[in-house]
Amino acid sequence: MHDLHLADKVIKQILEFADKNNLKKITKVLIKIGVISEHGQEITEDNLSFNLKLLSAGTKADGAVFEITKTVGDGRYVIDEIEGE
Repeated sequence: MHDLHLADKVIKQILEFADKNNLKKITKVLIKIGVISEHGQEITEDNLSFNLKLLSAGTKADGAVFEITKTVGDGRYVIDEIEGE
């Protein structure tokens, strides 16, 4: 469930970026995540990607490619790049 919570935060940031930059569609998002654990479970790239796709359905980010890579650090994520049109 914590994967879904993080995905919700990320999607909201992506959609805010799209609105501020007059983008009609988000095509690609690069995300770096550190070790993020909640309730004894670590958020994985696959689970986060699944939840991002789930939450982006019907939004400007619907169909976007989410590239997620692990990085050094605890409890942090960075939206490294957002591409759109």
